[in-house]
Amino acid sequence: MTTDLYYDYVNINAEYRTCEELYSVNKDFIHVAVAAIVNNKGEVLVSQRKQGSHLGGCWEFPGGKLEQGESLAAALSRELKEELDIEPLSTRPLIRIRHHYAEKSVLLDVWKIESYSGSPRGVEGQRIEWCAIDRLDHNVFPPADIPIINALLLPDRYLITGQFSTAADFENRLSAALHDGIELVQLRLTHQWLRTSTESQALEIVELCKSLCKQSSARLLFNVPEQLQPLTADGVHLNSKQLLKAKVRPDSGLVSASCHNRLELEHAQSIGVDFAVLSPVQKTRSHPDAQPLGWGAFHQLVDEINVPVYALGGLSADDIEQAWRSGGQGIAAIGALWK
Repeated sequence: MTTDLYYDYVNINAEYRTCEELYSVNKDFIHVAVAAIVNNKGEVLVSQRKQGSHLGGCWEFPGGKLEQGESLAAALSRELKEELDIEPLSTRPLIRIRHHYAEKSVLLDVWKIESYSGSPRGVEGQRIEWCAIDRLDHNVFPPADIPIINALLLPDRYLITGQFSTAADFENRLSAALHDGIELVQLRLTHQWLRTSTESQALEIVELCKSLCKQSSARLLFNVPEQLQPLTADGVHLNSKQLLKAKVRPDSGLVSASCHNRLELEHAQSIGVDFAVLSPVQKTRSHPDAQPLGWGAFHQLVDEINVPVYALGGLSADDIEQAWRSGGQGIAAIGALWK
């Protein structure tokens, strides 16, 4: 981790020469540095906007706009000192959001603050509170802040189940992943496996997966045939074909989608998915002929989308920080997480 908010991205992709090029900001947007300050209790610090101001009375994440010629790092440090009397020590990128209000357009550069010096207080007389992240109410935040809540609710690893031989093998693999701290699981039953399995065997895997995830308080999304989807899970994962057919967001709790290009990402955002998966970032053994995006193209696509996006394809846990630096939520993986 680092407090230098401009990482050295020069080597990510040859098309990007400087950090300024990679983090370009349209002059029509007001560039705002935003802090998601998280403690070890799973709480985030929020403050209430003063009555009479824009969106007065709403709760928000601390921060403020960059001054002329000011770097993002300097703006974040200054705003936290002025608003809360603290100084950030350990930070990382969380998400970037572009939002159009009737009177202005804003670009929120959101950074997760994992440690700081000082004791937060409302220096400007504003009300501040520590709130459990899973208790944040979307209705009391400005519309631009909603994707920040979604990003805070998601972990940095998204497990997609892979091949297995028997129910016992499935149980061993999933149990090991959950023991390793996996908090978000996509149950993916391939057509190949389903063709050689009975309905009772499929139901056994579904129920086993649900039980193991529940025991570990991990959230479970189904990527399974329609006849199995009525079985309760925390949500659904849409493949790219299902995504493009969807005119509205499925009424299924948490919703994620597989994307491979700008069109699919934009459609996923338009129907209101909670997060997306973009692939392939690197070459993969499962799809050796697929042209990888590379981190530069991944960042360029993700930077224009206001939903959290996981990087997928040829990645391991060692790539999580690279995903953050490229605008991603973290990594999604089969091979690296499905041991």
